[in-house]
Amino acid sequence: MPDFSYKASDASGSVSTGTMPAISRSDAYRLLRAKGLQPISVSDINGAVSSNKKASAASGNDPLPRLNTTQLLYFTEELAELLEAGLKLEGALKVIEQRQEKSGVQPIAAHLRQRVRDGFSFSAALHDCGKTFDPLYCNLVAAGEVSGALPQILKRQCAYLTLISDLRRRVVSSLLYPAIVFTSAIVLMFVFLTFLVPQLSVLLGKTGQKLPIITRILIGVSEFCAQWWWAIFAFVGFLIISARAAVHTPAGREWWHRTMLDLPVVGPVLRAKFYAEMLQTLSTLVSNGVALLQGLNLMTSATMNVYLKALLTKTAAMVGEGSSLASALRRVGFFPAVLMDILAVGEQTGDIAIALERAAKRFDRDLTTRISHLTTLVQPAIILLVALFVGIVAYSMIAGILTSVSSLKSR
Repeated sequence: MPDFSYKASDASGSVSTGTMPAISRSDAYRLLRAKGLQPISVSDINGAVSSNKKASAASGNDPLPRLNTTQLLYFTEELAELLEAGLKLEGALKVIEQRQEKSGVQPIAAHLRQRVRDGFSFSAALHDCGKTFDPLYCNLVAAGEVSGALPQILKRQCAYLTLISDLRRRVVSSLLYPAIVFTSAIVLMFVFLTFLVPQLSVLLGKTGQKLPIITRILIGVSEFCAQWWWAIFAFVGFLIISARAAVHTPAGREWWHRTMLDLPVVGPVLRAKFYAEMLQTLSTLVSNGVALLQGLNLMTSATMNVYLKALLTKTAAMVGEGSSLASALRRVGFFPAVLMDILAVGEQTGDIAIALERAAKRFDRDLTTRISHLTTLVQPAIILLVALFVGIVAYSMIAGILTSVSSLKSR
């Protein structure tokens, strides 16, 4: 009988690893679930490749595609509707597999259907699909399988995916226009200094008159840019490459992730986005039967910001030692006081899920307000910056021209 190594989590969210004998991988999954463990990964110790690659090699198909947010939302919504209509899981996956529109959804559905037919649980089959389904998604499905409310869980997951996608879309859209305007301003400045001003300096130089200091400074900067433009580009490229290399180190990444949260104007938006996402995720998990500690661990693994990940790790450790969520967040010191107040009320009433949902709505409104302030302040500020530059260049050129004309008249 072959041996399998496994990684699984228990009801409290603690992750354990080990080895066990089993007839097959599906039998190993069954034995783990019988022990009250939720399998995360199971692999043959004798050097077998991952389940994704094995399935692909056996079928001769390409590796499974990764679904984007829109496709994932469509798959989840359609599967929930089919299950709610009374179809069994395998039949619902078959319907999705046979849909006419070609996309990455069909091979994912076919793979999941085959895994379910092989005896895997649906949540275990989702784990085998690579990065399409994150641990949050898989654990919600596992909770739905245990409670027998999989269609309802999937519908809540649709609402969650829609909300998170909307949060990210609002943040990106609020920063996109200022970034385009700022980039355009830099290009405009370079064109002015490299092409337009040198032509003006040649014209003014023929008069032989001493030009105003602001005009001389502008001409000097222009000559430097025209002669050393390659050095400027090389220096900027060096700075970008050096910054990227520094950020890729552990200390540099933590510093940059922390600095982003402290940037003026942008930092408060990123903080509000994190609060809204974290609270909405925990609310969804806890409402569907996932233990709070396990939900914190899942949220920690899904957080990309290294600094915030460390804070959540500390919070989860305190909760694991018996602290309440509100007191743990208070001891961490990063989270706003209003959040602790809302959670403390929920812990006193015994309904932490409702408190998390209330807090999520509160910070979602805060995020909307901050995004509105961002678009209101940043866009005019960048336009004013562009106007200031154009005004300085225009004033310098006009001052030089007027000085030259005055000297000609005096002659």
